[in-house]
Amino acid sequence: MLENLTEKLTGILGKLTSKGRLTDKDIDEALGMVRRSLLEADVNFRVARDFVAAVKERALGSDVLESLTPGQQVVKIVHEELTSLLTGGEHRLMPSSQPTNAVMMVGLQGSGKTTTAAKLALSLRRQDRKALLIAADLRRPAAIQQLETLGKQLGIPVYSEDPATSTVVQVAKNGMKRAEELGVHWAIVDTGGRLQIDNELMKELEEVKTAISPQEILLVIDAMTGQDAVNAAEGFHEKVSLTGLIMTKMDGDARGGAALSVTRVTGVPIKYMGVGERPDALELFYPDRMASRILAMGDVLTLIEKAQESVDENQAKEMERKFREASFDLEDFLTQIQAVKKMGSLSQIMEMIPGMGQMSSKLKAGALDDSQIERVEAIIRSMTREERQKPEIINGSRRRRISRGSGTTPQDINQLLHQFRPTQKMMRQLSRSRNPKNLMSLFR
Repeated sequence: MLENLTEKLTGILGKLTSKGRLTDKDIDEALGMVRRSLLEADVNFRVARDFVAAVKERALGSDVLESLTPGQQVVKIVHEELTSLLTGGEHRLMPSSQPTNAVMMVGLQGSGKTTTAAKLALSLRRQDRKALLIAADLRRPAAIQQLETLGKQLGIPVYSEDPATSTVVQVAKNGMKRAEELGVHWAIVDTGGRLQIDNELMKELEEVKTAISPQEILLVIDAMTGQDAVNAAEGFHEKVSLTGLIMTKMDGDARGGAALSVTRVTGVPIKYMGVGERPDALELFYPDRMASRILAMGDVLTLIEKAQESVDENQAKEMERKFREASFDLEDFLTQIQAVKKMGSLSQIMEMIPGMGQMSSKLKAGALDDSQIERVEAIIRSMTREERQKPEIINGSRRRRISRGSGTTPQDINQLLHQFRPTQKMMRQLSRSRNPKNLMSLFR
């Protein structure tokens, strides 16, 4: 996420932290490069200008220039100003006192609005908030079918009507009635995509808003569209008074400057961000955590939350027992792989670990390829239960059978077994001694 910007900012700030003292010239030159980096990332030029001015005003103070660690002080200021830039009010859904609240999803065509609506419903369910999806996109072919398919896959109810005999306003109103009957907490209304300059279609949104009085109106915008996303947000906000934004495709390699611009330009907070195609790839937005990711400081809190969601408590206790007893085998290894996969891609996980985001970009091509995990998983699944528990019994004929079953080579099997043995050794060593000196042998 914003890899290019992160690399440039950390490089610029890294040069400052390496200096024992800073001069006005050092700061001016560094902030000039910061401004260029922001503009190259497609950050709105006014936002970039004001951001640099705010950092400069604070960085040229005596607290920084006379500090024993002036570079670190500048980094702290940049982090605080980035957090401020991304902060736009309430970043959570705000339900009313009513038992059922409406969320109106709006956006341009192709922004990922329908899939995001389904992801939002799933996210709410994980918070013990039941949702109903309302298919109010009557113009796009197969839009209703797409939402119904997603609802079926995720186990979320969908309300729809025949587009030939109904209107968007009718579907929205009737869908709200159905949501109240079902007793769900949120009714998510998926409206059709439209341009903010299309007055007729924007009027339709105003009519839907009047009909259902939504508690939240969320604009879904593609982070890769840059300034177009900011312009769209301004237009939609002017017409229907947005309450929040959802940034999609934040996991891409795009410049992504829209994420740093849109809240400051519109005053509307980002509430969620899409970080992948998986149904659970929708994260709550935290300005301070995003600022930390941009500066390669990691995001430990989100990593912990993902781990808690992905790891079953009973499984965790069982794994702890196996560690103590030094009985960790390939079957347990497979369980760990599956838990990691639930947390997201390897690159996303690395990004959340302080310092690892930068390191991952320097690794050789394919080092963070998720297909590597898929290959390992296929190999272990092709083993018998006995082979997983006692990998030492895997001989040449067993290797050939496993390779045929997993679509790999015997060399791949050898590599996995070779890499797994140190893990077993570590588990045995940990179980035998709590003396840190004894653990040094693991790294000899």
